[in-house]
Amino acid sequence: MALIPSQVLRVAILLSYFSILCHYKALDMPAHQTYGGSWKFLTFIDLVIQAVFFGLCVLIDVSSLLTKGGDSREQERQLRKLIGLRDWMMAVLAFPVGAFVVFTFWSLYLYDRDLVYPRLLDNFIPQWLNHGMHTTVLPFIIIEMRTTHHRYPSRLWGLAAVWCFGIGYILWTCWVNQVTGVWVYPVLERITPLARVIFFSAMTVVISVFYVLGEILNSYIWDQPHTEKVKAAKAKRPCCIWLCYVEDNELKAQIYIYTTHTHTHTHTHTSSSHSHTGTVFVICFSGKND
Repeated sequence: MALIPSQVLRVAILLSYFSILCHYKALDMPAHQTYGGSWKFLTFIDLVIQAVFFGLCVLIDVSSLLTKGGDSREQERQLRKLIGLRDWMMAVLAFPVGAFVVFTFWSLYLYDRDLVYPRLLDNFIPQWLNHGMHTTVLPFIIIEMRTTHHRYPSRLWGLAAVWCFGIGYILWTCWVNQVTGVWVYPVLERITPLARVIFFSAMTVVISVFYVLGEILNSYIWDQPHTEKVKAAKAKRPCCIWLCYVEDNELKAQIYIYTTHTHTHTHTHTSSSHSHTGTVFVICFSGKND
C-alpha cells in the first residue's frame, strides 16, 4: 500500500503548479510587457500544460469517486472520454514537453547560462521558483506515470502530434521575431540562420526521442511487471478439490470439481465435461431409487 494515496499526490502537485504560475505571473519582468507576454516562453507553456493535465487527473479522481457504485452508462462513457484525454495529454504533451524543457534548459544552463537564462533574471526570479519551473516538472510527471497506467496512442500518431506541437512553437517563435525583431532566447541571437534551422531540427528530434522514451518507460513500469506478477500468481496458486453432493427424490449426484485457479461455474442439469480458463469439471452421476 502506498504511503500517500495517488489522489492526494495529484492534488498537491496541482496546487504547487497553481502557486508557481501565480508567482511567475506576478513578476514585474520587462519581457512580460512585450508582444506575446509570457506565452513566448516554452517554460510558461509547459507550466500551463502540466497544470491542465493534473487538473484533469484530479477531475477524473473526483468523478470516479462520485460515480462509484452507480449504474449510469452515460456517466461511465463520459468518464472514459476524460481518461482517454488524460492519457493522450500524458503521452503527447505532459511527458515529452516537460522532459524536453528540463533537459534543454539545464543542458544549456550548464554549458553557458547566458544562452538561456541570463544572470539578470536572478534579480526577478528567486531560485525556488526557477527550480519549480525547470526542475520539479520531471519528477512530478514520473510520479504520475508510476502511480497510474496510461494508454499510449500508436507511435505514428503520437509522434505526429508531438511534431505538430514542436513545429507550431517554432513558427510562433519566428513570428514573435518577425514582429519584435528580437528572438525569444539569447541562443538564437548568437547563431546564423542556417544554424537556427539545424538547431530547430535538432530540438524536434530531441522532443521526439522523449516521446518514445516516455512510451518505453510507461511500458516498462506497467506491462512487463504486471504480466510477470500474473504468471507468478497463477503458477503458485495451489490446486483445490471441491466436492458437492446434490440429492433429490429421483437423482443423487456427486460433482467433483478440480480447479487450479480463477472462478468456477457448474451446471448440474446435465452430464458433461467443461474446460474454462484452466478449470476442468468432472461430473459423475449415480442414479438411486428411494
